[in-house]
Amino acid sequence: MTPSPTTVLPAEWAPQSAVQLTWPRPDGDFARQFDAVEACFIAIAVAITRFEPLIIACGEDAQSLRRRLVDAGVPPQRLRLECVPANDVWARDHGPITVFRNGSPVHLDFVFNGWGNKFEAHLDNQITRCLAARGALSAPVESVDFVLEGGAIESDGHGTLLTTERCLLAPTRNPQFDKTQIEEKLKNWFGLERVLWLRHGDLIGDDTDGHIDTLARFCDARTIAYQACEDRSDAHYETLKAMEAELRALRTRDGAPYRLVPLPLPDPIFDTDGRRLPAGYPNFLIINGAVLVPTYADAHDAIALERLRGCFPQREIIGIDCRPLIQQYGSLHCVTMQIPSAPA
Repeated sequence: MTPSPTTVLPAEWAPQSAVQLTWPRPDGDFARQFDAVEACFIAIAVAITRFEPLIIACGEDAQSLRRRLVDAGVPPQRLRLECVPANDVWARDHGPITVFRNGSPVHLDFVFNGWGNKFEAHLDNQITRCLAARGALSAPVESVDFVLEGGAIESDGHGTLLTTERCLLAPTRNPQFDKTQIEEKLKNWFGLERVLWLRHGDLIGDDTDGHIDTLARFCDARTIAYQACEDRSDAHYETLKAMEAELRALRTRDGAPYRLVPLPLPDPIFDTDGRRLPAGYPNFLIINGAVLVPTYADAHDAIALERLRGCFPQREIIGIDCRPLIQQYGSLHCVTMQIPSAPA
């Protein structure tokens, strides 16, 4: 009998071969803030390519964008651009989720339906296959007939997945499956021993139905950084305190409590219509040698950066002003997708 393949969903801190971005469109949702948003994307690109290659899906002339990026300091040898049409920029949710089977990478291409059919996503749902067809992704791509976004799951790389009930059990995702069935599928796809579910936690203005990457993140297999709230007058206080209690009750694989690192909540940021935006610090990106952290020109930025410095002492902590991104209800992790390297 042929043994079943060993499957691993690597942690974000595992070695990476590249990061993928999907570039904003001048006529897209960011049209009114396009210059500021593109400047934010360029800052992200410059930071990433200090440490590793970058793959960009862009809807415009690639050579024009390449010139702007190189002029900003992106090394051309670390830059690959492919003209691929897209609805929006949220690569975390339409990009490939990479697993290793017996040590070989496989890109899983789940269905992206615009966070429960809230937004048009038919072009985004084709990006991974388009990039693969053009040779930008070197590993095989497998399509999975199941709605799942990368921002909805957190892996410790050792068989534990952290996620939220509100997102994965949303009736607009996979209503034909119950929690037990979804958990079994996650275990099979990702080689998991266990799934840790959070029932509480939400940021006002979040379109994703409570993605875990806005709330709580593994920093290592024993450490979770999470979005805290200490202001009793803030509308987030009760739900984030309830989430904090859930995190305190979780245990590592060997039964120990997790080391929990609270990240402060930025002061409220509002859009032009007065709607509160989902600004938070857990939406950071771990890359080779660094952690890119969203900042908001807020007094709490320095506190968040310092606390994350303690979580990643071997990596450079780099703040990126994400106020333009938050205008469309996402932040730094939401626009990026790391491509892990095959284990040595």
